[in-house]
Amino acid sequence: MRVRVLAFARLREVLGFGAREIELDDEATLATLWDTLAAGAPALAALRPSTRFARNGELADPATRLGPGDEVALLPPVGGG
Repeated sequence: MRVRVLAFARLREVLGFGAREIELDDEATLATLWDTLAAGAPALAALRPSTRFARNGELADPATRLGPGDEVALLPPVGGG
């Protein structure tokens, strides 16, 4: 299946893209997607503890199963003040 991945801030820098279509197995989860991306960008692993996922506009747990055509946003930590 194909999903659209959006990456922001430092995640975009590490991955080298802001938006891309990714091909995954039919049983893929958000964690599977992360592992697939990290395989091509080893520096991504250090960002996992601070990265959140949004699937189709809603925050989601890494165990969330993906479906064809889903849009996944990789969200870096947000600071404020």
